[in-house]
Amino acid sequence: MDLREGEKILKIYHHHPTPFIFDLLKIILGSFPFFLLLYLFGPTMSQKVYIWAHLIVVFVFILILIYQALVYWLDRLVVTNNRIILIDWKYLTKRDEFEAELSDIQDITTKEKGILATFWFLDYGTFSVQTASYMSIIEFTEAPDPEGIRQFIYRIKPN
Repeated sequence: MDLREGEKILKIYHHHPTPFIFDLLKIILGSFPFFLLLYLFGPTMSQKVYIWAHLIVVFVFILILIYQALVYWLDRLVVTNNRIILIDWKYLTKRDEFEAELSDIQDITTKEKGILATFWFLDYGTFSVQTASYMSIIEFTEAPDPEGIRQFIYRIKPN
């Protein structure tokens, strides 16, 4: 992402932490069958092999957690005084960038969890920007307070 001349970053939004915590819990729960297998096959292994097997499983799942955290937290929505830029990391080696000029924005829509969005830890949803061409759509999922982002952009949008 390169800023243009005279362009300033006004705000950067990252994903809400609650869905990330749910993803971490899924990964941790996914590690339990491996530990169960180690427990079941433990009597057939020497103590040294048993400890090394546990360390390997822990190490692999820690690497998976770190990878998931990096991909999750590198995604961001950048709002400048001229445009909106979505940086979406697919993997650590591949990212997509989408941008929309503030003057081209035709519609901003948000989707939240309804009445549950009144609680901070559940106040996340989808933030979508549609431009004049209707071919350029920016969709930022798991956005913190999507309605707040929409109001912020409407306040800075040039007339």
